[in-house]
Amino acid sequence: MDLSRDSVLAALKSVNDPITGDNIVTAGRVRALNIEEGRVKFVMEIDANLAKTYESVRTNAETKIKALSGVEHVSIMMTAHTEKAPPNLKPQARTPQKKPEKVPGVDHILAIASGKGGVGKSTIAANLACALEQAGRRVGLLDADVYGPSQPRMLGISGRPSSPDGKIILPMRNHGITMMSIGLMTPEGQAVIWRGPMLMGALQQMLMQVQWGALDVLIVDLPPGTGDVQMTLAQKAVVDGAIIVSTPQDVALIDARKGVDMFNQLKVPILGLIENMSTHICSNCGHEEHIFGHGGVVQEAAKLGVPLLAEIPLHLDIRKSGDGGAPAVITYPDSMETAVFKQVAQTLVKLNVA
Repeated sequence: MDLSRDSVLAALKSVNDPITGDNIVTAGRVRALNIEEGRVKFVMEIDANLAKTYESVRTNAETKIKALSGVEHVSIMMTAHTEKAPPNLKPQARTPQKKPEKVPGVDHILAIASGKGGVGKSTIAANLACALEQAGRRVGLLDADVYGPSQPRMLGISGRPSSPDGKIILPMRNHGITMMSIGLMTPEGQAVIWRGPMLMGALQQMLMQVQWGALDVLIVDLPPGTGDVQMTLAQKAVVDGAIIVSTPQDVALIDARKGVDMFNQLKVPILGLIENMSTHICSNCGHEEHIFGHGGVVQEAAKLGVPLLAEIPLHLDIRKSGDGGAPAVITYPDSMETAVFKQVAQTLVKLNVA
């Protein structure tokens, strides 16, 4: 077998993690994996108090990798978590505009956007992240909805991210998803009152100073509208595509059109539209009712010449699971609602954007 990221990860999956009982890849210990001309390097994240325990793990991992064909050198650095606070998010000095860059270790970036708030964009982002993880992808989720960060609640994550050096931020993990949110950096219930420069600086730090590790796809949950955060993302990072979420009624579609136009101007491909709260089926009698109208997003997608990726129903289980910290894809894996998210995930994999 030729030396590749997959072959190295396969070897590392045979190394047991002494704390979680999983392998060190599943346990999230392996970060910043780099393979170049027979040289394999990565960081192994551990607790500061367990350095001696993991020394044998590092030795075992090194032995497994050296046994692979084509390996000439192996470098494994153990980085211990500390209680040092992550850097404060602050405005960045103005610098000449550069071309969009790839986020280190991240293969693809997908933006989940909406022109209007309250259409379920964050719910779709969380469920799509979990569906892609179940499809075998290594998934990160960046909650860039600065004014209304909801991913910590939806993914059941709490606490404040740590930093080994006061510069690099270590993200949080749950349900197999690596996640970072401004909601983890500010006290719960405290309003974020920032102007444009602060927003742009915070997003740039969460993109480039978070130790995302090796990801197949980073999903960015954007705030509603067409403002500074959306522009900064497209200008600073290479975005493989955007998905626009809307409900069927005209007032939501008006704003969805603006979202599509914004990404067209920013030269970010539109992968498709998702109609959320498409229909409601009564759990008692089975009667189907289109509370917000029907067919609006289908017609809009046809008019714009982009795919309609899914019609997601208005269902109590989707709301309850999100509020409970385990999205519907996790809580109700065999439901009809979950099947829709899994189908979208498979579409994105086939498009080679995840």
